[in-house]
Amino acid sequence: MTIHTGGGRHLAAGQGEAIWFMDTLMTVKASGRDTSDALSVVEVFCPAGFGPPPHLHHRDDEALYVLDGQMTVSCGEQTWTATPGSFVLLPRGIPHAFTVAATGPCRVLTINTPGRPAGRLTLPDPQPPDVPALLALAAKYGHEFVSGPAAGGAHGQPGATTQTSTAPGRPAG
Repeated sequence: MTIHTGGGRHLAAGQGEAIWFMDTLMTVKASGRDTSDALSVVEVFCPAGFGPPPHLHHRDDEALYVLDGQMTVSCGEQTWTATPGSFVLLPRGIPHAFTVAATGPCRVLTINTPGRPAGRLTLPDPQPPDVPALLALAAKYGHEFVSGPAAGGAHGQPGATTQTSTAPGRPAG
């Protein structure tokens, strides 16, 4: 990883660019701009029961490190329960999904794509996913939504539809 010239960077709890993506609050700790596109580190706060539709990444691996809460994560034919301190590696090209436990929210560090600026440091108001926007982001960052159940047997967000999109290129963070 290469850090921009000028030295390192420190962000305290609650610092970083806040973004609402789907029904989560993401705080960008390091973006592709900060790391010469080597990686992005994002703290993600997910509400109870949240889970994105099954999807895969064509160009990047995704890693999840659970800070608080519990989630069920599926990757291909494997399924795990991830609790605080758990690390999950989701290799490119393999369909994966996760579902946050119904008992409460979950906070994880992950590699992710951009969302919309957050209006406040809380979870956004729940809303159906913007499928065209998700497909546009999928195409931009080489992700693909695939059919199949979400982790834990759910089928992603309520009202979500499964569609496929692919495109070349590398995410900017």
